[in-house]
Amino acid sequence: MFRSIVCFAFGVLLCLPAEEGRAGERFIQGGRLLTVTHGEIERGSILIREGKIAAFGADLTPPADADLEIIDATGKVVMPGIVDAHSHMGVYSWPGVKAHADGNEMTDPITPQIRAIDAVNPEDPAFARAVAGGVTTVLVLPGSGNLIGGQGVVLKLRLGGGVERMRMKGAPPQLKMAIGENPKRVYGEKKRMPSTRMGNFYLLRKAFTDAQEYIAKWERYEKKKGEDPTTPPPPRDLALETLADVLRGKFQVQIHCYRQDGILHLIELADTFGFRIAAFHHALEAYKVADEIAARDIGVATFTDWWGYKVEAWDGIPYNAALLAQKGVRVAIKSDSGAFVQQLFTEAAKAMRYGLSRDAALRAITLTPASILGVEERIGSIDVGKDADLVIFDRDPFDIYTRVEMTIIDGEVAFVREGAKR
Repeated sequence: MFRSIVCFAFGVLLCLPAEEGRAGERFIQGGRLLTVTHGEIERGSILIREGKIAAFGADLTPPADADLEIIDATGKVVMPGIVDAHSHMGVYSWPGVKAHADGNEMTDPITPQIRAIDAVNPEDPAFARAVAGGVTTVLVLPGSGNLIGGQGVVLKLRLGGGVERMRMKGAPPQLKMAIGENPKRVYGEKKRMPSTRMGNFYLLRKAFTDAQEYIAKWERYEKKKGEDPTTPPPPRDLALETLADVLRGKFQVQIHCYRQDGILHLIELADTFGFRIAAFHHALEAYKVADEIAARDIGVATFTDWWGYKVEAWDGIPYNAALLAQKGVRVAIKSDSGAFVQQLFTEAAKAMRYGLSRDAALRAITLTPASILGVEERIGSIDVGKDADLVIFDRDPFDIYTRVEMTIIDGEVAFVREGAKR
């Protein structure tokens, strides 16, 4: 049986036959390893077995009795697969026509029951571009037109077999929320609430109050059922069921928010209703309230220097990531774009230009976004037992001239640059 290598060259998705051999059995030899958690290892090697990192180090040699593909990484740099904590690939497929616009269910401002996975187009060309840029895992989110836009999904970019093959099994469920200009504009134009920030927070408080009442209703039912088994259950409500699970701590809550006042109001909202925010997204004014964010161990998924495209993005500064990291905030650099996603390592390098340390920049596209998604035990660093999601560069990933030579996902080669040696 042949396995496929997915390559993106000259704008065309190519599927090439890969070598025969045991799935996920490889030995990467002689590269400089950027492990994230164990520093940098010169002339290091990585043993991959059954799609996992089985061993790594400077003195590692391939087992003599193993049927392994040897990948020569001499003179190259190997790092964990890049993780994008904020994407709309698949729900806003290329080309960007109305028929492909499936990211915002703008018929009600509160739609926690809808799921991005139901709209993902696995043949969106942006996925292949992402793999060619060393991206191995993405969080695909609904858009920001609604206050509660629905459920995101964590995808491994294992292309060519449908969206279920891409879904990262065991990843926690994700909820997308948004406040600010987008919901105001969408529903203001419809002459309905929310057309103001006041309306934003009223509807959010009402939604979570309704979820509390829903939980209480089911608790009363369970108690009565113990006394009388014929007691009928209350009706199921998928929207309230989702928000009830948020209050039970089952979801990673990801919130689109720009201004510092909105960030503080959202922290108050979460404190009031007892749920935890995984990360603020975009958050261009997060540097103004870094202490408050750090105190609650909330992550921030932001841009490096994209700002000014609307009023609430006007006070963004390119030092945002560096200032947040200095205060102890976990900072991720994300794409929010099918174009940026191919150059996330360059975005991280730009953040270094504005004061982010090399270590924090490396973490910003690997382990930190993995922690924001709640999957840091599986991906984000070169560690024994983690998924073998790796990227090989022809030089340092923060060099402006660097190129991705190879992308490996779950031990399988997903991309090889044309002309690259294996």
